[in-house]
Amino acid sequence: MASTDDLRDALIREVTFRIYDECLPRIVKCLGQLDNQQVWWRPNESSNSIGNLVLHLCGNVRQWIYAGLGKNQDVRHRQAEFDERQEIPRDELVNTVLSTMELVRPVITNIPTEELLHTRSVQTFEETGLTILIHVTEHFSYHTGQIAYITKMITDRQLGFYDGVPLE
Repeated sequence: MASTDDLRDALIREVTFRIYDECLPRIVKCLGQLDNQQVWWRPNESSNSIGNLVLHLCGNVRQWIYAGLGKNQDVRHRQAEFDERQEIPRDELVNTVLSTMELVRPVITNIPTEELLHTRSVQTFEETGLTILIHVTEHFSYHTGQIAYITKMITDRQLGFYDGVPLE
């Protein structure tokens, strides 16, 4: 029978795989296929650009993981992530998302088993460590899909995420 530590380890492996091995490389690949103007393109004012989505993902993981799980100060200004209209250079966005994800990696990988069921306030919600990890994983995946869709729409090219992988 699996111990609670075994379950914790399996959860952490899956979360880190989904975020760091799947989503993050896809975001970086998409950014690499676009110029600065394309990164900040939006079809209308009610929609987000890829640049805004990257800022939003960084804000979300800092708030939910670094502050929520890591017990660090929450300095997020969520609306600013969506309001940004200056074209932050693509390479700067890549560095921002990579450094943000490295900042939170030790918080994710070193969470004690007992913290998974401990409840804390994050944003305006009461969340456990478990629900924080699930939320961030699904949220990261959701916006990664949006970034991929916008990239394909702009470039009219396949992204090749599964090139060389037999899927049938």
